[in-house]
Amino acid sequence: MTAEDPRALDPDYDSHGGFPNFTPAEPGAGFGRFLTAMRRAQDLAVSADPDAATWDRAADLAEDLVTLLEPFEAGEGVGPANRVPSLPGAGSLLMPPYRVTTFEPAGVELEVQFSRFSVGGNRAVHGGVLPLLFDSVFGMVIHAAGRPISRTAFLHVEYRKVTPIDTVLTARGWVREAQGRKAFVNAELRDPDGNLLAEANGLMIRLLPGQP
Repeated sequence: MTAEDPRALDPDYDSHGGFPNFTPAEPGAGFGRFLTAMRRAQDLAVSADPDAATWDRAADLAEDLVTLLEPFEAGEGVGPANRVPSLPGAGSLLMPPYRVTTFEPAGVELEVQFSRFSVGGNRAVHGGVLPLLFDSVFGMVIHAAGRPISRTAFLHVEYRKVTPIDTVLTARGWVREAQGRKAFVNAELRDPDGNLLAEANGLMIRLLPGQP
C-alpha cells in the first residue's frame, strides 16, 4: 500500500477536523527521568507492602509532588506528555513504554513491554489494557498510511494466549481496506517466539471538518 497525500483526500487536513494539531515537544532530560521514576512508582503502588509509617511518608511525598506540579497544569497538547517521540511511549504514562521500529504506509511495528502496573492477575497483563494498546496502534497506522486523522468507530480484540509482563513484545498494525472516510485496520501482538498473544480489528473513520 502506498501513502496517499492526505490533503488530496481532505482539503481541511491541516485543521484535523476539530482535532488539535499537536507538535513534538522538547522538555529536557528531566522529563525523561521523571517518566522513568513515575513508571516505577506506578509498579510499586500496586505491589509494595510496607508498614503504615512508610505509606504515610509515601503519601507525603506524593502530595509534595502534586503541590510542585499543580501550578504548571496546562491544556491538552501544551504539556510534553505524548509529544516526545524519542521517549518510550512518546512520553505518556497512559501507555506502556513502547518504541516504534517500523513506520511505513504498509504498516507499523513497535516493541512494547508491560510491567507490574498492568497486571490483572497471576502476573498476566489485564485484558482491558490490550485494547488501549491496539487503539494507539490503529492511530499510528492511520498516520503512517497518510490518511487524514480519524476516530475509532469500533475495536474488536481476540485473546489467544496470556500476555506476560517484563517481556519485550512486538505489536504490528496495518490498513486492511480503505473505503472513502473508512479505514478497516488490523493489529496483532506477539511474544519473542512469535506466538500470537492477541489480535484486533477495527474501523477508523476520517473526521469531518469541525468534528472533535
